[in-house]
Amino acid sequence: MTAVAQPAGNIEPILKRSSSRAFPDAVLFYGVFGLLLFGPLAFGAVEPWAIFILEAGSALLFMLWVVRQAFSSTLQVTASPLFAPMLAFGILVLFQVGLGLTAYRFATLSHARLYAAYGLLCFLVVQVLRRTWQIQILVWGFSIFGSGVALFALIQALSPNGKLYWLRTPRLGGWIYGPYVNHNHYAGLMEMLLPIPLVFVFTRYGSGFRKGLAALSAALMASTIFLSGSRGGMLAFTAQMTLFVALLLRQKKTGRMVLLLGMFLVLAIGLLAWLGGGELVERIASIHSETRTELSGAMRVNIDRDAVKMFEHKPILGWGLGTFAEVYPQFRNFYTDFFVDQAHNDYLQLLVETGVLGFATMLWFLITVYRRASRKLKNWTVDTNGAIGLAAMLGVTGILVHGLLDFNLQIPANAALFYVLCALAALEPRFGLTRRSNHKPGRS
Repeated sequence: MTAVAQPAGNIEPILKRSSSRAFPDAVLFYGVFGLLLFGPLAFGAVEPWAIFILEAGSALLFMLWVVRQAFSSTLQVTASPLFAPMLAFGILVLFQVGLGLTAYRFATLSHARLYAAYGLLCFLVVQVLRRTWQIQILVWGFSIFGSGVALFALIQALSPNGKLYWLRTPRLGGWIYGPYVNHNHYAGLMEMLLPIPLVFVFTRYGSGFRKGLAALSAALMASTIFLSGSRGGMLAFTAQMTLFVALLLRQKKTGRMVLLLGMFLVLAIGLLAWLGGGELVERIASIHSETRTELSGAMRVNIDRDAVKMFEHKPILGWGLGTFAEVYPQFRNFYTDFFVDQAHNDYLQLLVETGVLGFATMLWFLITVYRRASRKLKNWTVDTNGAIGLAAMLGVTGILVHGLLDFNLQIPANAALFYVLCALAALEPRFGLTRRSNHKPGRS
């Protein structure tokens, strides 16, 4: 074998091009996931200033990606099967606005911008997430972030004063937990984050100490779902664990897997009992009782019935994206002091606002997510792609179950994270693949 020396003058331009690509790629990577972490800390990104940052930030990052492509020698765009249903949904909303089919044009345009931001974040994730080290950063980043938010929620619950961060009084009141006005939306965030460290515990990656930290992180997040008092969150977590157990039983080392899961549940229950077992018992006992801080079960049923009537009036294209709050008073059949601006059921709200066509697009989107994710699950304990698909799918499942009772997908921070998890679940295998060298001994 002979080594061929490369002139320094030929290597330098290559290094410069590599460096010029690395910096914008890093900005895109950290920018996208920085926005995802920003949303929950900004009260769920429900206020105009936070929504503006989410929308403007995603637009600026997309412009940076376009500029990077313009200065690149080759145009590199990675497709995703989710782009087709996303585009179809966008066209549907354009029809609502363009043909004057929306009940309130301003609300539909505002929500269209927000959904465009979700779409841009998903697009950028598909383009920039290409290296296994990026996945490692995300796993520990989301785990540390989720644990930090959970710890903050616990500390705030020990010394509450009815204000967000002990400083900000909610304009319309609420059941504060963590950085969210509504405890159900805090639970929704934890449902999406906790599968990330949980799945890591069952993979071959990381040492025993790191897996212990990951298990503690997942247990802490899981315990705060129950301590938050969110009944929808409790139901969603149960559904997630049921799905996870079903997948564990398909693995070869079933006994070891079940033992690990049992240890995790014991740790979570221990934390739950230590941190606030009495409050949990009271909350479960109050499932059929009325509360002053949230809608009762009977009121939710009434809203659902009203929403069905709304759908019957405009079944094809709906009343317009984001118009539920404006249209609902015409159909409300009961008296309440609560301001009802959401359907408290994400499926019914989508059906009311976008009709059968919008709902069918959503089904197309979700079927694609689960189909693509399930193809990667065969060896998820030893394959990074399968582990990502499973963690993302569990997070998506939690929100979909919770969506039967609440409106997490109407909260920008939670919706943005949800759609990014969908994009991660549907990614083609691209991480940790074995690299086979074509270089054989004896050949130069």
